Amino acid sequence: MGIPLLNPPHLTHPLTDFPYEERRLHPFRRYDLIPLDQRGVWLLRCGFVQLTTSQLSGDEVILGWVRPNEFVGPWFTRLTVYDAIALGDVYLQWFSLEEIEDSTELMRSVLHSTRRRLQQTEAILAIAGQRRVEDRLIQLLILLREELGEGQPGQPWIKLPIRFTHQTLASTIGTTRVTITRLLGKFQREGLINLGSDRHLAIHHSLLNA
Repeated sequence: MGIPLLNPPHLTHPLTDFPYEERRLHPFRRYDLIPLDQRGVWLLRCGFVQLTTSQLSGDEVILGWVRPNEFVGPWFTRLTVYDAIALGDVYLQWFSLEEIEDSTELMRSVLHSTRRRLQQTEAILAIAGQRRVEDRLIQLLILLREELGEGQPGQPWIKLPIRFTHQTLASTIGTTRVTITRLLGKFQREGLINLGSDRHLAIHHSLLNA
């Protein structure tokens, strides 16, 4: 379950009045596969985690993303293949199911996390139902802007804090990497997105009306 930190990171999303704030943090690095155990769940405290499964063909399917102060674990799924992958350096806290069931505070936090994951899953399913690939990509970028974007409300540009490969975007909406590359180039020429020197996408609010 990771290596205990000697110097825990500054938590940019502290939990107010959370009695477990000082619990041990477990670090994982970018692209680490986070071990999942039926006996408990992880609480993500810093960074982002991507949830995936695999088809019989071996193709990866993106299920969604976990944000700070949300839970992840096999308790939340019926899938037999269910992976949680660190998208950068992440820090998590471990809670057993017994602790969850015995704590009103933890149950409330789990309920909030589950509600948000259901909303995100519905949004991804709605995107998959779009006929045109361009519409699917636009809606996905809007979802990523709202779910993961960094910036103040009202700012025209919102930057994604993690780097998404063209293949990841393609897998999420069921198309090819070549198509994603072509469409992102088109959006950039139209001033709807910008790709920084760190290869992170910044998404302009005008994309909402595209």
